[in-house]
Amino acid sequence: MSTPPVDPTTTSAWADLRAHRAEQVPDLRQWFADDPDRARRLTVDVADLHVDLSKNLVTDATLSALVELAEQVHLPERLQAMFAGEHINVTEDRAVLHTALRRPAGAQPPLVVDGQDVDADVQAVLAKVSAFADDVRSGAWTGVTGERIRTVVNIGIGGSDLGPVMAYEALKAYKHPDLEVRFISNIDPTDLAETVAGLDAASTLFIVASKTFGTLETLTNARLARAWLWEQLAAAGALEDDDDARRAAVAKHFVAVSTALDKVADFGIDPDNAFGFWDWVGGRYSVDSAIGTSLAVAIGPEAFRDFLAGFHAVDEHVRTEPLATNVPVLLGLLNVWYVNFLDAHTHAVLPYSQYLHRFPAYLQQLTMESNGKSVRWDGSPVTTATGEVFWGEPGTNGQHAFYQLIHQGTRVIPADFIAFADPEHPLQDGDADVHALFMANFFAQTKALAFGKTAEEVRAEGTAEDVVPARVFSGNRPTTSIMAPALTPSVLGQLIALYEHTTFVEGTVWGIDSFDQWGVELGKKLAQEIAPALTGDSSALEAQDPSTRALIEHYLAQRTA
Repeated sequence: MSTPPVDPTTTSAWADLRAHRAEQVPDLRQWFADDPDRARRLTVDVADLHVDLSKNLVTDATLSALVELAEQVHLPERLQAMFAGEHINVTEDRAVLHTALRRPAGAQPPLVVDGQDVDADVQAVLAKVSAFADDVRSGAWTGVTGERIRTVVNIGIGGSDLGPVMAYEALKAYKHPDLEVRFISNIDPTDLAETVAGLDAASTLFIVASKTFGTLETLTNARLARAWLWEQLAAAGALEDDDDARRAAVAKHFVAVSTALDKVADFGIDPDNAFGFWDWVGGRYSVDSAIGTSLAVAIGPEAFRDFLAGFHAVDEHVRTEPLATNVPVLLGLLNVWYVNFLDAHTHAVLPYSQYLHRFPAYLQQLTMESNGKSVRWDGSPVTTATGEVFWGEPGTNGQHAFYQLIHQGTRVIPADFIAFADPEHPLQDGDADVHALFMANFFAQTKALAFGKTAEEVRAEGTAEDVVPARVFSGNRPTTSIMAPALTPSVLGQLIALYEHTTFVEGTVWGIDSFDQWGVELGKKLAQEIAPALTGDSSALEAQDPSTRALIEHYLAQRTA
């Protein structure tokens, strides 16, 4: 979209919000006391997600001004442009169509972008991934010795790793009982060594996920995995010492997620076993594309389609729901409120589900790679603070680690609490329902953060006066509670889409391109220039700045293996 972004600070809504903030003294206790209907009015639903916004530091006036801000920065138009396939990724001149990945077969009207039938392309790849997943799950796909596959190893990095590993961990309860998926991403050789330790090469299948089949870390790990495969098969007497045998082994034990079919073939992978995706899919938005092949193998094509349907339900909500009741829009506007008007620097995501233990890490890339920008999409400097540091751990682990800072620290830290009514593993501890105990913590934490504990309440418990200040909780710590019936494939898709669109809303207000990531490029380029200095190239060493050169020299002196 070539239209210059609206500077939000020049809008009347921004001025209203600034004046409103100057007058507002947050008091959740009083707000709830004055408005018995607050919880009901400020709870909104999207698909299976029940979202309680009532413990946020907002009034009806706040929300009204935020919605007006969304109108004045033309959020509805930008949403429409994204769904239509306009090139809103300006710096790369690309459409942004991750939403097309989860459109159901036969969706009307058909989506045609830049002369290409996007729906047909997506459904063709999905059908190919589904057929492959069925073959692996049924045992029809075998390794070079004829043994069925028992372990799938996904090799990728960034969006080609964080999404699949998060979703696999989240949906482990749905995986095939005789299949395990492991993941390699880090170029640290320890990652590969530990991941393949104990595996049987004859029953191991590698998925190499790299759009260009040129990502340094991924291709290095793929070559190391290939060497491991050859070595293990040879040691077991299952591989002859010739190139044809080695190539045949790779063809049965490696597939690719890539569009660079020539490079895939050069590696030894049959191009028929490559699953493509498109330049309008950013890595951090790609888990519902062929990048999710490892997940499709693990949970099966039917559950994978349920996963996609969850995304689509939220897509339809954000596309059609009025702004004032549009859940991702409201969440994005709340984040703007906290960042730009309450000086929040971070945002905690606290899933009360062990299966979601990788969800905060996934959101770190989604949000921070998307909105970690200091220029707007027309190249002009931003006029506001942008982005938040997303972080978190599953409850109740976090309660015994960092909740102290959220409860009694000096920073405003908005926190999202996520929980599910039904556990995958209902257990009893004697007469106690363990999930109910777990959920009691979920409810207690948001209550404590919102309403705190006054000095008078502390004294009434008989606390010694000199300890009273340390046991006071100020309250007015903002939280959003997100609940669903259970952590199903569909619900996971809904959660991911919820945060995708929340991120987009923030980026639109700030006027930034949330879909490029030039910030990751410089370090990668410099690493390639520095690498020769680590292996004896004196001119490359001399080309470094004094600090980097001294560090390299120290490293070389310490290296013993």
